[in-house]
Amino acid sequence: MASVTLGSWVVVHHNHLSSSSSSVFTKPRSRSSLMTLTKPISLRSKRTVSSIVASSVVTKEDNRSSSSSSSSSFDFMSYIITKAESVNKALDSSVPLREPLKIHEAMRYSLLAGGKRVRPVLCIAACELVGGDESVAMPAACAVEMIHTMSLIHDDLPCMDNDDLRRGKPTNHKVYGEDVAVLAGDALLSFAFEHLASATSPEVSPVRVVRAVGELAKAIGTEGLVAGQVVDISSEGLDLNDVGLEHLEFIHLHKTAALLEASAVLGAIVGGGSDDEIERLRKFARCIGLLFQVVDDILDVTKSSQELGKTAGKDLIADKLTYPKIMGLEKSTEFAEKLNREASDQLLGFDSDKVAPLLALANYIANRQN
Repeated sequence: MASVTLGSWVVVHHNHLSSSSSSVFTKPRSRSSLMTLTKPISLRSKRTVSSIVASSVVTKEDNRSSSSSSSSSFDFMSYIITKAESVNKALDSSVPLREPLKIHEAMRYSLLAGGKRVRPVLCIAACELVGGDESVAMPAACAVEMIHTMSLIHDDLPCMDNDDLRRGKPTNHKVYGEDVAVLAGDALLSFAFEHLASATSPEVSPVRVVRAVGELAKAIGTEGLVAGQVVDISSEGLDLNDVGLEHLEFIHLHKTAALLEASAVLGAIVGGGSDDEIERLRKFARCIGLLFQVVDDILDVTKSSQELGKTAGKDLIADKLTYPKIMGLEKSTEFAEKLNREASDQLLGFDSDKVAPLLALANYIANRQN
């Protein structure tokens, strides 16, 4: 047996469940207003949300206290451990060890190494929030994690971030070689779409499945992860006087937030959510996606490699743009706190019991230590 650290929590799983987290300058596509320190984040839907006065929903008045009260009454530790274990089992069965052995070993090595499983848990929680259940969301949750793992395998390659360590273990190319690592990532990427299309329950309409496939594809292409990654690479060594927060936010809204956004949106789509519910969860996930990266940048300069399970300080060594580099550590921390508040505001009007996992997840991301 082995353990996966979730901040201060530990998930126990089998050793054969083996790694990872992720994540041309083209003109940025139009998104909601980019965030600055002086202007509140503008991510709200243009649609008018009907006022709901029932005491069972989260309202503007009690939303600020809901995070702390939900955290005290909702057992997030048990929730995320249980969900992560379910995801691990589903991933293990979805990518069995078969011929050709080497490629499947390499896929499983990175896919089943454990980790926080933030993206699949977000997918499941969003599905449950709109009335679906875990079994309906699981294929989408696995697909998102397969793509996330692909991005990590490729990020770690010598031609990219050139990293030797991921979650306390040698990176995929260090174990299987660069050639097989590239192919393992490619295989996970293609299989993610096959799994989403073929394994999703028949109770989910074909229209919703196609919509989910489209959302996932958009999130990882030149309007999502790839765009952010390319601009990130192109930005190494740039003078701080030539770039600003808009440039950095373009990188991370695409490189990191886009896949987290897709996780929530996929869960809401297959769970039967309305267009309004889907869009509000999209904005919630966009907030926590940017929050995730701000915290990641802070941890990179405040924690050791042993604490992080990956190489600490690598962004500084590579002269990459980060929030602490542009804003300073104190302002970065304040920005993270603001993003957490903005995320919780997107959940106004949802059932307070069903929304508790998402509020707790946002707080976990904000306060994580690795």
